[in-house]
Amino acid sequence: MDASGLRDLLAAAPLVADGGMGTSLIEGGAAVGACFEALNRDDPDRVTWVHGAFVAAGSRLILTNTFGANRYRLATHGESGNVDALNRAGVARAREAGAEVVGGSMGPLGVRLAPYGRVRPEEAFEAYREQALALAEAGVDLFVIETQSDLREVEQAVAAGRAVAPELAVVASATFTRDDRTLLGSTPVQVARRLVELGVDGLGVNCGEGPAQALRVVRAMGPVSAGLPVVARPNAGGPSEVGGRFVYPATPAYVAELVESLLGEGVAIVGGCCGTGPAHAAAVAEAVGRALPGEVTAVREPVGVVVVEDAAGHQDAEAPTALQARLGSGAFVVTVEMEPPRSFSAAELVAAATTLRDAGADAIDVADSPMAKMRMSAWAACRLVQEQVGIDTVLHFPTRGRNLLRLQGDLLGAHALGIRNVFVCVGDPVSIGDYPHALNDVDVTATGLLALITRDFNAGRDRAGSPIGEPTTFLAGAAVAPNAPDLAHEVRLLKRKVDAGAAFLLSQPVYEPEAIVRLREAFEREAGAPLQVPVLAGVLPLVTARHAEFLHNEVPGISIPDAVRARLRAAGGDAWREGLAMARDLIGAFPAAGAAGAYVMPQFGRFDLAAEVVEAARTVSGSS
Repeated sequence: MDASGLRDLLAAAPLVADGGMGTSLIEGGAAVGACFEALNRDDPDRVTWVHGAFVAAGSRLILTNTFGANRYRLATHGESGNVDALNRAGVARAREAGAEVVGGSMGPLGVRLAPYGRVRPEEAFEAYREQALALAEAGVDLFVIETQSDLREVEQAVAAGRAVAPELAVVASATFTRDDRTLLGSTPVQVARRLVELGVDGLGVNCGEGPAQALRVVRAMGPVSAGLPVVARPNAGGPSEVGGRFVYPATPAYVAELVESLLGEGVAIVGGCCGTGPAHAAAVAEAVGRALPGEVTAVREPVGVVVVEDAAGHQDAEAPTALQARLGSGAFVVTVEMEPPRSFSAAELVAAATTLRDAGADAIDVADSPMAKMRMSAWAACRLVQEQVGIDTVLHFPTRGRNLLRLQGDLLGAHALGIRNVFVCVGDPVSIGDYPHALNDVDVTATGLLALITRDFNAGRDRAGSPIGEPTTFLAGAAVAPNAPDLAHEVRLLKRKVDAGAAFLLSQPVYEPEAIVRLREAFEREAGAPLQVPVLAGVLPLVTARHAEFLHNEVPGISIPDAVRARLRAAGGDAWREGLAMARDLIGAFPAAGAAGAYVMPQFGRFDLAAEVVEAARTVSGSS
């Protein structure tokens, strides 16, 4: 069925789709953690029975049981080599059930694309191409790319479908969180506009928080949908977990009532997703039968109040932080620096932090307005990362622009939010940033702030000596520059920071392990004792030869050996690979040089490369 055929089909009446395949299989006895797509082969009668129940209920569009039948999702079940067979079997099951129209379901890959994940666009394309080819050759009528949250992934899915079967119509839909944005922060308008640009034949929403949200989304999409058919296939309400299983509250009657409003907004394909069974489909079909397009008056539902539950993000204020425990164990520690977003949406930050956590990072360092550029509050970003990703954070806490009153209030606020690792620094001067005329005054030095945290707040009093209630339990760190031009002066500053209570040190980028050795030797000469505070050596992967020359010539405190820059020049277009290899080698040499870990600083948003570096660090002796 091509785009013209789809339009002709929808011209007669709205098309009723089926409901939630996964939840229906579970209701029919399938195990919750099963590979549902493998049931196409292993339990074909069960799959055909579910499809048949939706057909009997009045669903004309049946989606194949292939939502996760791509190489990445199937790999988690040991089925990555069966993409072709399971997709073909999925089409056969839908045909056996008597489906009038069979849509080849293609869900998200279950992995993140670069730069927020580690899968390259071309790899995503190939995964979708493999699935689409099997679906097309098995005889689907159209492709249904569903439950998407990353527009870059949708781009690859659409391109793959067009590449293998340009004659088939392509319908794409996104899913939205409680704030009516995708997980990566796209609004319904942004989604619709991008899907129109990609040339899909239908667009809309599926899954999500239920019919009322779907109605809000299609109302936003409608004006920018360029006349394309709009799809609405909501869940049966927002899910809640009861007894280890997800329960969806919306009844068939409630879903049918909202269907009338969806039709009034011009929805052309209507059905359900998770939690909607044959009874819901029958109610939807009945509602469609009662109302012809254009004859329905949309019901404007009242604006609801969204209640955001307090997620697990607070740490026990008495226990060591995860970073503190890791440092204390003597294991090799890996942290990665990230910048807060320039908007109130932290979706991309959370996605990248998830990738880094999965690669093995111990903590995420959240910078505070680096280069004096306007960004979301760093401690708000820390809180979001801790509660949504479940990884420890290190709050960069500059003295820049904070008087003594605000500085102490911000510290109390951060601690109340469960943010207890702080990296004390001066901060980039405002003169180089977005607001060069803003105040840059400070009341305390970085060393003074360290002492305030470790000697005052952690003792239960403020700078004036007044009690603050219970003592805070901050783990405070400081900066060090191993390649400072005047190393003796740098070491004297370092000794003052150690005396003020610094519990860990983050270094500027180094490109030879000898820099750490020289620092430790110089400190021992100055202090008369070895440096006991753990040093996390800075690792900034080089991307191009020009990048290396800029850092070496224009950034104070960064020195890149001639041999390193020569290797990058010789690598040409593969300089980023060479830079990655050098970062891996450098990390491998850190323990012998006396570094307790690595502090990774991704460049140009290349969190995929950072994940490679983190994985390399996890192989260092003493890590786990």
